[in-house]
Amino acid sequence: MGFGDLKTPAGLQHLNDFLADKSYIEGYVPSQADIAVFEAVSGPPPADLYHALRWYNHIKSYEKQKASLPGVKKALGKYGPAELEDNTGSGGATDSKDDDDIDLFGSDEEEESEEAKRLREERLAQYESKKSKKPAIVAKSSLLLDVKPWDDETDMAKLEECVRSIQADGLVWGSSKLVPVGYGIKKLQIQCVVEDDKVGTDMLEEQITAFGDYVQSMDVAAFNKI
Repeated sequence: MGFGDLKTPAGLQHLNDFLADKSYIEGYVPSQADIAVFEAVSGPPPADLYHALRWYNHIKSYEKQKASLPGVKKALGKYGPAELEDNTGSGGATDSKDDDDIDLFGSDEEEESEEAKRLREERLAQYESKKSKKPAIVAKSSLLLDVKPWDDETDMAKLEECVRSIQADGLVWGSSKLVPVGYGIKKLQIQCVVEDDKVGTDMLEEQITAFGDYVQSMDVAAFNKI
């Protein structure tokens, strides 16, 4: 697995594709995984790689407190899509170690008896049946966001494209419109639905304002529980 050489256009494209439906390299909060990948990137990705640029700007804001982020930094080749080979040269020693750990003689545990296997499967089936009858209650909220540009020359179509490029589990973008605010300036007003346990307004504000070339600020205009 890995992204390849993140100093090349191909490596940055792999990173951009990987982040198309993710906010971070691992999990739902910034971690040492993000720092490891960030440090392998030579600079801000080009503007057409929206997902990678949004992630880069967001992680850059943590540079001064990067040591306090959770997790343990691993070799760069340990991050990224599994179908890509690690070309960074960091995986060789690990592969050798993994080979040494293979148990060539199998397990010493006795095989599970047919009766024990049957009882286990029956209990699992009963548990799954009970669980399926209890509908999970997911707390959701409907948000109306005001995203303000710097001036009347800001490309609002590009601004909206950047906002909608933010993807996360529990986040669904809705309709939008441009609302005049004066002096020829218009703000983007966009709706979204979020799962409260997964997506917060602070996270949205951090990621939207990370597009500093287009966005001046973000405010929550309306917040309603669903």
